[in-house]
Amino acid sequence: MTTLNWGLLSTARINRKLIPPLRGSARNRLVAVASRDLARAQAYAAENAIGRVHGSYEALLADPEVHVIYNPLPNHLHAEWTIKALRAGKHVLCEKPLALSLAEVDAMAAAAAETGRVVQEAFMYRHHPQTRKARALITEGVLGDLQFLRGTFSFPLADRDSDVRWVQAYGGGSIWDVGSYPISYMRTMVGAEPIEVSGQMVRSHSNVDLAFTGLLRFPGDVLAQFDSAFRSPHLRTAIEIVGSQASLRIASPFVLEGDGELVLQRGGAQEILVVPGGSLYAFQVENMAAAILDGAAPRISLADSRANTAAILALLRSTETGAPAQV
Repeated sequence: MTTLNWGLLSTARINRKLIPPLRGSARNRLVAVASRDLARAQAYAAENAIGRVHGSYEALLADPEVHVIYNPLPNHLHAEWTIKALRAGKHVLCEKPLALSLAEVDAMAAAAAETGRVVQEAFMYRHHPQTRKARALITEGVLGDLQFLRGTFSFPLADRDSDVRWVQAYGGGSIWDVGSYPISYMRTMVGAEPIEVSGQMVRSHSNVDLAFTGLLRFPGDVLAQFDSAFRSPHLRTAIEIVGSQASLRIASPFVLEGDGELVLQRGGAQEILVVPGGSLYAFQVENMAAAILDGAAPRISLADSRANTAAILALLRSTETGAPAQV
C-alpha cells in the first residue's frame, strides 16, 4: 500500500481543515463521508466532491476501501467510535480531547494494541516546526533553567442552544475544548508531567465551565498557569516561557499556517526567530501516513494523550474540592 484512503466520520465543521491537505497529499486521499442522515451526507459529498457516501457510521467502518477514519464527533463519542473503527480494521485520527476519562483512553490503547492499528489525537499544533523549535531552544539550554510558563486559548462562543460544547454530558466546557491546548503545550515544553494542579472555574448557564484558570506545578519547582474561556471578546492565544537566562513568547502557538515566529528575549535584547513552516494540518496527515505506511512513531503517543487527560481531570477535581489535586 502506498496511498491511504480516508473517510470522514460525520459532516462536522472541523472537516474543512482536513479536506484541503488530504486533497493535496501524494500519500493520502479523501474517498468517503458518513452521516446518520443519508441526504445530509449526499449533499456534503456533492459540495466537497467526495465519491463515496454512507448513511450511517457503521457503513463507513464496514467500507473495505477506507483505511483511515477521521473522528471529529462530539467529545463523549470519541472513545466509542474510535474503538469501533479500530476493531473494523481502520486507523484513526481522533479529534482532541482523545477521551473524557482514563478508562476510555486505556480502552482505546488496548484496542489499538489488539488490532495493530494507529490511533493519534489531533493536536495539530504539535506537528508544526514552530513547536519543535520552541522545545529545542529549551533542551539546548538557551533559556536556562525553566521557571514559569503561561498560556491562553479563549474565544467567544455563541449559539448556546445548538453547540455541543455547552452540553455537560457531551464533555462540554472550555477546558476540554481549548484549555486542553495550553495544558498540552506546556507539558510538551517542560518535558515532564505536573505533580499537582489547582483550578478555578466560572460556570455557564448549562453548568460547564464558561471560563477556567489553572496552575500546574512540575518537578523542579517549574510553575505553569493557563486560562481558557468561551467569553473572550475575541480570539486570544499565546504562550510565554520564562527561564533563568531568557524568555520566549509565541503569539500563535496553536492555530497557524505558514511560517512560525518566536520572540526570544535575553536581558534588554529581543530577537525574532522566524521558523519556516507550512500547513499544520498537512503536517498532521503526513505524520499519520508515516506512522501507518512507514512504521514511524506518531508524533503524539497514546501515553502523551493519557497524561494530558489526567492533568485535565485533576484540574476539574480541584474545582470540586477547592484544594490542589494530585495528578
